[in-house]
Amino acid sequence: MNRESPQRTVAIHTHGCKLNQADSQALARRFREAGYRVVGPSAAADVVVLNSCTVTAAADAKARQYLRAARRRNPGAVVVATGCYAQRAPADLEALPEVSLVIGNTGKTGLVESVHAALLDRGKGRPAGPVILSGAKNPTRERETLRLAQGGNGKDLSLSKGAGRTRAMVKIQEGCDQVCAYCIVPKVRGRERSIPPETIIAEINRHAAEDFREVALTGTQLGTYGFDLSGVNLQRLLERILAETDVERLRVSSLQAHEITAPLLQLWSDSRLMPHFHIPLQSGCDTTLRAMRRRYSTSQFAASVELVRRMYPDAGITTDIIVGFPGETSAYFADSLDFAAAMRFSDIHAFPYSPRPSTSAVYLKAQVAEPEKRARMGEMLALSTESALRFRESQLGAVRPVLWERTSGSGGVWSGLTDNYLRVRAASGSTLDNRITNARLTSVEGDWVLAEVVETE
Repeated sequence: MNRESPQRTVAIHTHGCKLNQADSQALARRFREAGYRVVGPSAAADVVVLNSCTVTAAADAKARQYLRAARRRNPGAVVVATGCYAQRAPADLEALPEVSLVIGNTGKTGLVESVHAALLDRGKGRPAGPVILSGAKNPTRERETLRLAQGGNGKDLSLSKGAGRTRAMVKIQEGCDQVCAYCIVPKVRGRERSIPPETIIAEINRHAAEDFREVALTGTQLGTYGFDLSGVNLQRLLERILAETDVERLRVSSLQAHEITAPLLQLWSDSRLMPHFHIPLQSGCDTTLRAMRRRYSTSQFAASVELVRRMYPDAGITTDIIVGFPGETSAYFADSLDFAAAMRFSDIHAFPYSPRPSTSAVYLKAQVAEPEKRARMGEMLALSTESALRFRESQLGAVRPVLWERTSGSGGVWSGLTDNYLRVRAASGSTLDNRITNARLTSVEGDWVLAEVVETE
């Protein structure tokens, strides 16, 4: 990019999981290094990038809605669809007149260059796109993607701090070999591959030097980290991170129930590891779990939750649950609902089963009718609300460390996140932005816990 020309702006919007957030941070870094100015996702921009999700049909619809809205807000922009939807169905997105470029997950490393070429074409009076760069089945490109995800030529690919950012997402692995019956992720993220510990540690240290206070480790299957490397697994990686970095708060974004062991959990005795465990359940019925091809039973899941609670009684335990999987009878759903209630989750992300192309569940018989699925979703969402409220109320009176993120207007009311993953608000005359303080949790107001700052740095 010609540094003497007016600086181009780019807005990056992210749908879906923390892994997508990590990818968006990497894209933002690459755009900055290329001379672009990154603006907020709703701001007017020369380039708009949507990093999409495709785990459900609703996620696809949300992506299309955003792309159309982005074009209305930015009629002259290069509008880019990337991420999992772009990897799964590039032709569907190419058919949208609002979209300029379609770039799948394995083509992300060339995204900035493709955008710049599109802008040059427009500068020459030639309309750009739509262009499809799905990156599918290209081993050379996939190796290049992984190389750059691991740090490329020593460049920091993370999002630099700003715009209220207090935590960074660090990808430690990508891909999934488990192939659950309902899941499209192996199709759009590929086979499992791990990023070397040295690269991860260097990236975390760069984030700490940039004054990020918290790092979340992300990936598709974190518990199998290191299977393709020599002498390393998730436990050893965490040990090295704690020993070789200065980051103040470290989160592990997700673990499968059968991957949780006492030796692994013992690491959480270090207060730098946040006592929040996201453990996907998907169903509380053993028959449904077998049909889903999950690798644990409800008894194994309950034992893992009990182990976490025995070692860390105040830990937040969140989960995902699918409602209306093919073959789920009323009795099976009742089992799932009862089991979820017994687990006393601090939050439940419930969503209706959505048929995904190329997954085996599409071909299963006894698909649940949409009206029944909606009714069951209502029951599961009600349980989610009740479970979250009970956990918040159980924490009242406790003093917990909070990483403060932002303030609302001029009222001096700050919001932040506790170590065990509660969203809190507190009034303070001090500037708390990106600071960690202790706070006493006093009351519940909707989805928030109100707090009093009792100790500052």
